[in-house]
Amino acid sequence: MAIDLSQKILNATVKDLGADAIDSRHVDLVNTMVDQHGRHGRKNGKGFYEYPDKPAKKHLWPGLKDMFEQKDPSTIDPEVLKQRFLVTQAVEAARTIEEGVVTDVREADVGSILGFGFAPYTGGTLSYIDGMGVAKFVELAEQLAKDYGDHFKPCALLIEMAEKGETFYGRFDPYGKTSKAA
Repeated sequence: MAIDLSQKILNATVKDLGADAIDSRHVDLVNTMVDQHGRHGRKNGKGFYEYPDKPAKKHLWPGLKDMFEQKDPSTIDPEVLKQRFLVTQAVEAARTIEEGVVTDVREADVGSILGFGFAPYTGGTLSYIDGMGVAKFVELAEQLAKDYGDHFKPCALLIEMAEKGETFYGRFDPYGKTSKAA
């Protein structure tokens, strides 16, 4: 998505839902990219990536590192990064089921892979949770929330399912009772 389009969407969201609807750091980043650096995205060849003439390949814009505090790479655990990427998306997918936005767990799984690039090897967001076990997932999400912020907090549905020992494909059986007899 073009960065300037993201800016328009963020501004409209804030106008419609209020400033608390969006993390202000996201708005600040997008505004800085567009307004201060003229980085609109692929359409002007400048976004989070540089888009040189072909045959050269796109690469991250070197100026990004100047916009963020730099950390010593040896202090970063790649496994924790992987967990953070997967868990935050899986929590949101569970919330879509809880809120009735998505009613078929298969759609959440397929949509997460095809729609926003969730790791295909997991089977999708809800299969990722089921494969780990909901109780273990809730424990991991709660630890990540403690360490990295509330956006990792498991929703009420996840907590309830963990307490009951349920899975998404068990509780919201998309195959119906006939497949259980087979």
